[in-house]
Amino acid sequence: MENVLVKRESGKFYSKDEKIKRDLAYAWGSWEKEAAKRIGKRGLDLFVSILALVLVMSWLFPLLAILIKLDSKGPVLFKQLRHGLDNKPFYCYKFRTMVANEEADSKQATINDKRITKIGKFLRISSIDELPQIFNVIKGDMAIVGPRPHTMPMNLEFAKSIDNFMSRHAVKPGITGLAQSKGFRGEVNDFIDIYGRFRLDVFYVEKWCLLLDLKIILLTMKMLLGKNPKAY
Repeated sequence: MENVLVKRESGKFYSKDEKIKRDLAYAWGSWEKEAAKRIGKRGLDLFVSILALVLVMSWLFPLLAILIKLDSKGPVLFKQLRHGLDNKPFYCYKFRTMVANEEADSKQATINDKRITKIGKFLRISSIDELPQIFNVIKGDMAIVGPRPHTMPMNLEFAKSIDNFMSRHAVKPGITGLAQSKGFRGEVNDFIDIYGRFRLDVFYVEKWCLLLDLKIILLTMKMLLGKNPKAY
């Protein structure tokens, strides 16, 4: 009686053993599809990052390093702990755009922020300050496209007012994301602002694919060519 008929589809009956085999085959097929997506995404991340490293960072990094050093005291790179995949902390890299200060982890940059250096203002407006995150991508901490990583104190604060806020870390954080391609960037001014970013991040987590990544990259490039009042 173990081989009892348990399911009917399209006028056909399947035994219990056959159903188990079909379920396993479906699960294996889903796993293969997901694995292929992740391999493809990682391949895109490495291709774009290495291309940018060779064609842009190879000459831009030493030039900016000199300008940053001449402008103010401190390191060329600024590193900050942020939440990554599955909420695991990692050090996120940026070109330093501020003078050394104790509020870097807790206070967002604001319009006419006195902490921002002269070269730092240009780097922030142009988003060039984010380029060192290419190293994060190569290391595997980040992706080219994914939800932008907030500072850890900000993350914990936002999680108090938005249910399942940390679920946005079900994928790797990105240098750019769906929210950024739609105009969300810079200082978070109110609940509507952060909730709008969260909704787009969750949509990306649930629907991501290589085609969507490419679309977000193109939209981001278009955004960078225009003026954004939130860039400061």
